[in-house]
Amino acid sequence: MTQSQTRGALEMSAAMLISGSIGYFVLLSGQSPFQVVFWRCAFGLLALLPVCFALGLLRPGSITLRQALWAAFGGVAIVINWLLLFSAYDKAGIGVATVVYNTQPFMLVALGALVLKERPTAQKLAWLTLAFAGVLMIIGEKPQGDYLTGNYASGVLLALGAAALYAGAALIAKKLKGVPPHLIALIQVGVGIVLLSPVLLAAPLPQTSGSWASLGALGLFHTGLMYVLLYGAIQKLPTTLTAALSYIYPVAALLIDTLFLGTSLHPLQIGGTATILLAAAGATFGWHLPHLRRAGVKPQSL
Repeated sequence: MTQSQTRGALEMSAAMLISGSIGYFVLLSGQSPFQVVFWRCAFGLLALLPVCFALGLLRPGSITLRQALWAAFGGVAIVINWLLLFSAYDKAGIGVATVVYNTQPFMLVALGALVLKERPTAQKLAWLTLAFAGVLMIIGEKPQGDYLTGNYASGVLLALGAAALYAGAALIAKKLKGVPPHLIALIQVGVGIVLLSPVLLAAPLPQTSGSWASLGALGLFHTGLMYVLLYGAIQKLPTTLTAALSYIYPVAALLIDTLFLGTSLHPLQIGGTATILLAAAGATFGWHLPHLRRAGVKPQSL
């Protein structure tokens, strides 16, 4: 990998590890998905605004009108994506919902091939297929957890819908190459505040310091910091490598769901987790699957 891609891989890995704890903080807040998303955007704006100002990104010419409109359009997708994913947590479980949500790399690779004309190598497609097998192993068992209250199938469908929206937002981020990721994230949380302000007016404010602390963490840490890392990485990496590193996210979420919320993993889910990790490592470091090499498959470069 080039130096830029190495940096992008580190940024993507850090963003995915941070993302893995989102569900835990959503539950800790005790708020509805609409309230959580609004306050995530509000605190994210507070985190990003001074950073953008200090970096001189708020001056005229930092972004064109066309780019700002693309960023705003991506913001709509991101906000609805959050609403669907957060609504899935108490139905499918944080770990399983996050794993289902991470079918988005396959959607992203498909969109990249169709829209950006990127041609993934045979080896990377094979690793992504193996990772998908790991996803199927994990969602094949319904989780057991005290906080689960809704319909499991509806939770899976909500997570799939969130995945499709994230893939679209990621593709838009690639079209914004050269635009500072801080500015992209700032525009998108601003869009979220505008979209969800009517919900805030109709809902009571959080009543406990614990709720405010959880919402603040979701805005400052899981949005302000995480999205700067994420968009910076997406702009540096090919789509297939972005997709591979995304699998760090569900594994981290599964571990947090198990260790902190007491949700038990079935043996099949443990095997699926290991499979995903193997596939992510293989795609990231360019490992070759022996059967493809023996078959004489010559992957075409991106």
